[in-house]
Amino acid sequence: MPLGAGTILPAEDGSAVRAVSSRALKNQGYEVIEASNGREALDTVRAMSVGAIDLLITDVVMPILGGRELAAEFEKLQPSAKVLYVSGYAERNVIDIAEGSIDSKTSFMQKPFSPIDLAIKVSDLLTERRHGVSA
Repeated sequence: MPLGAGTILPAEDGSAVRAVSSRALKNQGYEVIEASNGREALDTVRAMSVGAIDLLITDVVMPILGGRELAAEFEKLQPSAKVLYVSGYAERNVIDIAEGSIDSKTSFMQKPFSPIDLAIKVSDLLTERRHGVSA
């Protein structure tokens, strides 16, 4: 796989999933800023300049601040960035939970996923962002 470029913010309350995902993305060349919940992710985003983050990867269901709410605020602060929802719940339920948030700037990935599948998905999303192509 080609090496990636860009800054990714994974917001995941599962420490093992967050660690594996972050390591896989770092190995592909991405800058990774981890957050263990939605509130921490939002605080991180607020401290950064517009355009500093290329992709938010958020678990749909998290304590403190869920993925849908995080993504809504994130998109206001980083309007050109993409959002990748991840969840261990059935896809139909995730779409119901995130109703109104799944659009051309967002995507979904079912857990569990392999580090390779994540790297491919992220590469595809960021290539779309750079080239202005919609999935």
